[in-house]
Amino acid sequence: QVQLVESGGGLVQPGGSLRLSCAASGSFISINTMGWYRQTPGQRELVASITGGGSATIADSVKGRFTITRDNAKNTVDLQMNSLNPEDTAVYMCWASCRTSLDDHNIQLYWGQGTQVAVSS
Repeated sequence: QVQLVESGGGLVQPGGSLRLSCAASGSFISINTMGWYRQTPGQRELVASITGGGSATIADSVKGRFTITRDNAKNTVDLQMNSLNPEDTAVYMCWASCRTSLDDHNIQLYWGQGTQVAVSS
């Protein structure tokens, strides 16, 4: 009942920048935390997350280069990626923790389809 649509992935040169965006829609009461996860054949990693109040966490591997922001009015979360290097190549997946009903203890985690980011010369 909740859909996450991602955009902004693609191929970029090392040292370049890319901005990913994720929009949530569907049947939910509110969105708590949103974030980004990345997957490669060798590892999985929580890249960043941000609460509804704007408290953000950033993985050490991307700290200082990536910034996560959200727009609560639009139900979107963005990931600004600067100084990209080949190690950042991965499938980036948006996720959101949502309250889907007025009942107690009804928080569900939803995932986007993923968008490919490739950093290569």
